[in-house]
Amino acid sequence: MPAISVDNPLELAKVATPPSSARARRIRSITTAPRALEGEGFPVRRAFAGVDLADLDPFIHMDQMGEIDYGPGEPKGTPWHPHRGFETVTYMMEGTFLHQDSIGGGGVIQDGATQWMTAGAGILHIERPPDALIDSGGLFHGIQLWVNLPAALKMTSPRYQDIGSREVALLTNDNGDAIIRVIAGSLGDVAGPGSTHTPITLVHVTLLPGGQLALPWNPAYNALSYVLAGSGTVGTDRHAIASGQLAVHVDGDLLILSADERQDSRTEAFEVLLLGGQAIKEPVAAYGPFVMNTRAELQTAFEDYQAGRLGTIPADHI
Repeated sequence: MPAISVDNPLELAKVATPPSSARARRIRSITTAPRALEGEGFPVRRAFAGVDLADLDPFIHMDQMGEIDYGPGEPKGTPWHPHRGFETVTYMMEGTFLHQDSIGGGGVIQDGATQWMTAGAGILHIERPPDALIDSGGLFHGIQLWVNLPAALKMTSPRYQDIGSREVALLTNDNGDAIIRVIAGSLGDVAGPGSTHTPITLVHVTLLPGGQLALPWNPAYNALSYVLAGSGTVGTDRHAIASGQLAVHVDGDLLILSADERQDSRTEAFEVLLLGGQAIKEPVAAYGPFVMNTRAELQTAFEDYQAGRLGTIPADHI
């Protein structure tokens, strides 16, 4: 999993040591993400399936794309499609996606880079592998996350952010057996580069076999840990968790992760995506590519899309 890394983690700054008064969050639930097909037929795992929306707020949806080793001609993406009312976050650990949208945003997402798109009032976009990758095949592994917007920002102007892998803030723990990538929000006093309308924290942790990690976490945020690869435990009660599973952490200001001493033959470490944010606590009306507050707003979104008011495909489209 080549997402941005370092040869010697001990050279990195250390994550803040939680105070002795810090309270570890307990685990409310662990769920297993079912498999599905998305876009033109690429395999995903629906990370939030079976989890109560109140535990997810402000997040709406997350797909783990891959991990898959495509043969020549097999890589697939998504066709042009609209969004309104939320933000999409695409984080690529392996493989390459090309992004283009109707407001002029676009670029290459690969090797630990993140594309952050605020759909807001409306946008069209496409994500697909480049022709060279389609021809050759290869490894493909990423995440797409949907972050809700409050009613006051549903119709904000669309925005695009290209976050290169070298921009991500890197930390380790005292033992140097963890690489902690802060993509957005803050962890202790360290902030990631992602600029978000809804206050959130997004972190990718690599924990070596046998490693343990205690991370400070904003007590006002919810906390979710999704295992990208490997196996380990979460919480002080050491609940077992493995690839494709999501844990909901509640009540506290400290997250506890431990990596199993032995990982499977394909996995060098325990790879976990941590995310949390400030709950919006508003009604959610979601259907297809739109996330609004009411059914009437959803109907308006479909009508605006059909009338071409959510943007047009650029003449130089991919």
